[in-house]
Amino acid sequence: MIVTIVIDLHCHLLPGVDDGANDLAQAVRMCEIAHRDGCRAMVATPHLRHERYENADRRLLEQAHRGLCEEVHRRFGDELKVFLGGEIAVHSQSLAEIDALPASSLLPLAGSRYLLLELSTHDLGPDPVEMVYELGLAGWRPIIAHPERISWLVSDSGLLAAIVDHGGLLQLTAMSLTGAFGPAIQNAADHMMDQGWVRFVCSDAHDERIRPPGLSAARRRVTKEWGRSVAQAIFERHPRAVLEDRPLEPTPLPEARPASPAGSKTQGWVARLKRLTSR
Repeated sequence: MIVTIVIDLHCHLLPGVDDGANDLAQAVRMCEIAHRDGCRAMVATPHLRHERYENADRRLLEQAHRGLCEEVHRRFGDELKVFLGGEIAVHSQSLAEIDALPASSLLPLAGSRYLLLELSTHDLGPDPVEMVYELGLAGWRPIIAHPERISWLVSDSGLLAAIVDHGGLLQLTAMSLTGAFGPAIQNAADHMMDQGWVRFVCSDAHDERIRPPGLSAARRRVTKEWGRSVAQAIFERHPRAVLEDRPLEPTPLPEARPASPAGSKTQGWVARLKRLTSR
């Protein structure tokens, strides 16, 4: 059993493989930030099958992971564990490739049956409802990365609900919940939290400053707005189940937030999110 304060299942720590850490020194600095913030386990999730970062050679990723783990253990001992996974870009051939595992180079999270999937921000691609359903039938547990930042997805609550109903597990980015990406994305994240759809919150960290690690600020807001039991589930219990390759327990229902005064909520957040993600 892994004892932890929080677990970060999505961060770009592996040095030199994508748009995350440039080198080992930067990766260790990111781990230091996460450790100070209370994180005790992280999953390094390099982009896979991405248009810019194919990362098809699993051996190279495993080698980079071993080097990072050795340095992290030297610095932190057993207080911080770094596991290996991948953020898998979804395209028309993804289902066939995933079905070919373990022969393919796709990496589940920490050797589990959980897959972190990145949908396109610009077009639908494969039917996401069919995709999560078929993956579930094949024994996988699909996690949809940062849906609050995908404009065509957040503009369709019915589609989001169907994805969740058919086995899709939604993962928000911590900075979305804290408002660091702006009110449109924060409102989208809040809506998913209000509906009880969210199963994980992760940092999706890429560096130390612009996209840093850290989950404590988001956890404080979730605790305040939706309740301590919800925060414990999505920051601790659910991520621990991934590392231990177990099914998730039911997520507690979120506490109802006080209604905002008329006109105080930012209007047109979906339209603004579309403009933001189209840049």
